[in-house]
Amino acid sequence: MAEIARPAEALNPLRGFIMPRFSLRRGFLAFAAVLTFTFSAQAQTSPQTPDIPATYQAPNGSYDYVKREVMVPMRDGVKLHTVIVVPRGAKNAPIILTRTPYEASKRTERILSTHMLGTLPQGDEVFVRDGYIRVFQDVRGKYGSEGDYLMTRPLRGPLNSTNTDHSTDAYDTIDWLVKNIPESNGKVGMLGSSYEGFTVVMALVNPHPALKVAAPMSPMVDGWMGDDWFHFGAYRQTNFDYFTGQTAKRGEGKPVIREGYDDYENFRRAGSAGDFAKAAGLDQLPWWRKVEEHPAYDGFWQGQALDKVMAAQPLKVPTMWIQGLWDQEDMWGAIHSYLAVEPKDSANNMNFLVMGPWRHSGVNYDGSSLGPLKWEGDTALQFRRDVLKPFFDQYLKDGAAKANTPPVFIYNTGENHWDRLQSWPLACENGCATKSKPLYFTAGFGLSFSAPTAQASGDYDEYVSDPAKPVPYLPRPVRFADGDAWRRWLLTDQRFIADRPDVLAYVTQPLTEPLRISGAPVVNLVASTSGSDSDWVVKLIDVYPDEVPSQPEMGGYELGIAMDIFRGRYRESFETPLPIASNTPLAYKFILPTANHVFLTGHRIMVQVQSSWFPLYDRNPQTFVANIFLAKPADYVKATQRVYHAAGEASFIDLPVTPVR
Repeated sequence: MAEIARPAEALNPLRGFIMPRFSLRRGFLAFAAVLTFTFSAQAQTSPQTPDIPATYQAPNGSYDYVKREVMVPMRDGVKLHTVIVVPRGAKNAPIILTRTPYEASKRTERILSTHMLGTLPQGDEVFVRDGYIRVFQDVRGKYGSEGDYLMTRPLRGPLNSTNTDHSTDAYDTIDWLVKNIPESNGKVGMLGSSYEGFTVVMALVNPHPALKVAAPMSPMVDGWMGDDWFHFGAYRQTNFDYFTGQTAKRGEGKPVIREGYDDYENFRRAGSAGDFAKAAGLDQLPWWRKVEEHPAYDGFWQGQALDKVMAAQPLKVPTMWIQGLWDQEDMWGAIHSYLAVEPKDSANNMNFLVMGPWRHSGVNYDGSSLGPLKWEGDTALQFRRDVLKPFFDQYLKDGAAKANTPPVFIYNTGENHWDRLQSWPLACENGCATKSKPLYFTAGFGLSFSAPTAQASGDYDEYVSDPAKPVPYLPRPVRFADGDAWRRWLLTDQRFIADRPDVLAYVTQPLTEPLRISGAPVVNLVASTSGSDSDWVVKLIDVYPDEVPSQPEMGGYELGIAMDIFRGRYRESFETPLPIASNTPLAYKFILPTANHVFLTGHRIMVQVQSSWFPLYDRNPQTFVANIFLAKPADYVKATQRVYHAAGEASFIDLPVTPVR
């Protein structure tokens, strides 16, 4: 008979003894687990530990660069925050230095990247690809640097009794860099745009021997004549936000808070520029008080005019002066510094000029277009790659070939190509290969290269300038905070003011052949005002044909080629303002910005005249007061303005006409 199956434990005679052994083992394991948990708990971070450590450093061993932040001592003991970016493994590499008020740490962090190409600015890419060391430094008193900040610290002398300035700080910085960067070859170049261009120019005063080459881009050179602060005495109100941004604190300050959306109305309601500043609290800022106290071109401004300083300096460092042809901020500095230095460059191999189809600082970005205009490729990259980089290589890289650098490299904005020239300008009133040619205002709002005769009918045209209704510089609403509009405002279609009764427009017939200008147009305006002060705005404009098939939106476009403003009280002296004799025809002569432009066949040349350009420039009250910043509401009066075009009182633009190449 088959055996009956039983559970295994029933067959095991030791089952009572074995079970306790299994229980003991489980207990021991459980005890060990408790001990392990206890010790683990002791090793863990406490829940009360602050979650922001004293320091944090991301691993950077895989980066293709090394970044060092150091404090470089100056001769007076002040230390300047300096960021050094070195290609990993570099040897005998040249250095490019930029001294900035715009935060060196931020300037070396375009994006968070493991690659040097990404962390440095777009304009540096051609240098990064060839192993350059890049250095940015905070100027005195800004961001990480010690010391006191002055907006544009003057050179040692009457305006600066200390033993330091931007020249000495650049010298001491370069001296430290070549002695403390083991990867370098001991050669330094400097470049920078706008304020950073200003510090490059300063470094050319008593330069360090290791400074081998320099490229000031759109440098702020003369803040009263035609760079940031004024244009021929007319104050640029966009500066208020810059003043608070730069001087309200060591870091980045805030723009002035507005009451309304439209700055045209904000500034008109405020009254004078001084009233606007006071309401915004700018009287707390020493820099604004200096500006307000010096409305004329007195010793304060003359002593800081760096083109005059450059004219007196020995020519030691090969320098390339760079500027945009539509630079909306610093139109004066580069071209006037180049012209001031050029007489000393007898071999034509030390002083260079570049003018591209760019807005302010546009040389460092994409240069394929500007406003409505499209160029033949990326003009800024073309320049950086094909001209600037070889120029720096020649003086900074060991064994580099001599660069084929043209003395003048300037874009032709009508024919859309670069010109390589031996000198500049090509035409002018005196001393150029070609003499400039007057383009006269005529009766019936025409323009002619023939001077008016005694038999010509009509002596003048007139309009009423009303400070309560100033001519805007952009279509309303105007917002200084609109960065895109600000960058391209010089190219705005001027038809938006064509129907205003306080704007005169003189125009030629359509051209039957191209006309080229290569130089600075010169305004020769004969005008009168019923007031005792007046502003004169003159614009040279290229009027496109009614039909442009390849770009229909350009049909009839009125493109500004050269435009500027002149404050009438400075007609006789920039230093000493004087009332204007009322209702008396007087001559006003001033230059417009440099141009290299071809007015093509079928286009027309236009000249516009007006007496305000608001709110970019403060309103002239049209009553003479000692300081326009302090003008009172009762000082602002309407004035009848007359522009003359009769024989003996002819108004004209002296155009630098030169043969079409």
